[in-house]
Amino acid sequence: MTISVGDKLPEVTFKTMTDDGAKTITSAEIFPGKKVVLFGVPGAFTPTCSNNHLPGYLENHDAILARGVDTIAVVSVNDVHVMGAWARFTGGEGKILFLADGSGDFAKAVGLDNDLSAAGMGLRSKRFSMIVDDDKVTAINVETKPGVDESGAAHILGQL
Repeated sequence: MTISVGDKLPEVTFKTMTDDGAKTITSAEIFPGKKVVLFGVPGAFTPTCSNNHLPGYLENHDAILARGVDTIAVVSVNDVHVMGAWARFTGGEGKILFLADGSGDFAKAVGLDNDLSAAGMGLRSKRFSMIVDDDKVTAINVETKPGVDESGAAHILGQL
């Protein structure tokens, strides 16, 4: 079952890269008491994710935060080293929290997992965005076709 507006996020563990190396971070450290824009991508460094999805959040970083958002985070079913490299490569370090969902535990727990084995990519996340206010989903947008439309930064700005 896919997570819906009004649902509380499940308790999961992510990895994120810091100056001191890989760090474990839980959903309980990220979401309670904060307003978070979270977007999910099928894969770091993939063309649509790198060229269309992430750049919108980087370009609109200040505008999103100006609307009362505490954190902008991106999650992908990639390992922490790939997510750390993607953060550095894109200039997103320090602006966006890059969350590695290496085994897809978060994607599965919220019903946004996507089997892309036929394309040689294995288990991934659907492309989505959500607004999470104090651990509760207040808006969710899941792409139903290829590309970035519903889950992009411009759409989220309209929802904030």
